[in-house]
Amino acid sequence: MKKFIETIKNIWSIEDLRNRILTTLLLVLIYRIGSYIALPGIDANALTNFEKNSNQGILGLVNMFAGGSFSRASIFALGIMPYISASIAIQLLTIAVPYFQKLQKEGESGRKKINQFTRYLTVIVTGFQASAYVAYLRNQSGGAIIPEYGTFFFWLSTTVVLTAGTLFVMWLGEKITDKGIGNGTSIIIMMGILARLPQALVAEFSSKVAGEAGGPILFLIEIAIFILITVGLILLVQGTRKIPVNYAKRIVGNKQYGGVRQFIPLKVNAAGVMPIIFAQAIMFIPATAIGFATSSESASGFIRIFSDHTNGWYNLIYAVLVVVFTYFYTALIFNPTQMADEMKRNNGFIPGIKPGKATADYIGAVMDRITLPGAFFLAIVGIMPGLAAAFKVNSNFATFFGGTSLLIMVGVILDTLQQIESQLLMRHYDGLMSTGRIKGRTAPANA
Repeated sequence: MKKFIETIKNIWSIEDLRNRILTTLLLVLIYRIGSYIALPGIDANALTNFEKNSNQGILGLVNMFAGGSFSRASIFALGIMPYISASIAIQLLTIAVPYFQKLQKEGESGRKKINQFTRYLTVIVTGFQASAYVAYLRNQSGGAIIPEYGTFFFWLSTTVVLTAGTLFVMWLGEKITDKGIGNGTSIIIMMGILARLPQALVAEFSSKVAGEAGGPILFLIEIAIFILITVGLILLVQGTRKIPVNYAKRIVGNKQYGGVRQFIPLKVNAAGVMPIIFAQAIMFIPATAIGFATSSESASGFIRIFSDHTNGWYNLIYAVLVVVFTYFYTALIFNPTQMADEMKRNNGFIPGIKPGKATADYIGAVMDRITLPGAFFLAIVGIMPGLAAAFKVNSNFATFFGGTSLLIMVGVILDTLQQIESQLLMRHYDGLMSTGRIKGRTAPANA
């Protein structure tokens, strides 16, 4: 405890770090306040049933990323998700389209152009999603929460407000990245998820104390399991396989360059949270098809299992999808040939491996081997909320036993702590931990 208090004092004594933390907290507070401001013309008193429907299926996932704003028909109802979607699309373009590949290699100027394209695409995506959201409001409420006057005017004004709200949230995220601490987009998503945790804990504790399922002892066991899962996720996020790289000596004038050994850290979970998001999106498609069925008999038993995340077949298919998408997304973002070429240009080589294609094959083989256990562990993390719900854990609290929620929270917190520790070490203070170092994610931060 003494060490912890001393670390807090050190953090607070650094003016730049203190200002960054306060700026981050202020901008997050603005976002959370805005998430409770309803859209103009909305009848807030008629949102009860709408909130209930918006917490199910894929809309529940969207609502989670939006911090509950989606179900509250807030001005930030779409949250940061359109920007995330645009970022993923541009990221895929940098892999498939030569023009974007060229921009990515141009350094800072290329990065600015890519960011500009991302913003333009965000506006387009937000416009479409805002229009769909207005239609969803009308269909789900039967017109009860939408004003009777000027249907077209309400559609136009709401689309503009939602688009402006998403752009404002995007601006908040960029300001947190520039002026605050951590990745702004990731912190905004994490705060939206974290805001649901206290309510979920209270609901779970109340249900256990009421004697419905085991009492306070079972609640403490659940908390212990939750902590163990969190520790396992930290190991997954920080796990790396280091490949040694030697650089040849070069004499330039009176100075010697190279001749040192470095390491390439390959992440066990290079894909991050994306495989779980992709798998969830696929699993929601059959469940959505049930909603369009004219009668319960028209939906087959095979389709029905996709609407019950506690079902054994559901969890098995979901786990397989997570493993498949882990390999797929890792292959998209990880390019061993490019790494081998860069090493060759810098006179680097892996001991015992020839430069060029042999190096690329070796790095690819190592990545395949370490991705397999990472994919299996990620699949277990993905199905943990369903397993928790099957054991009568409150549905709100069950979502924090793994899956997207916990993985994003762990990854973002580790990233932020890494930046704080870097600031402390740069000013010759002790880090946050007496042993070891906090390692953030090297995968792109899209959650």
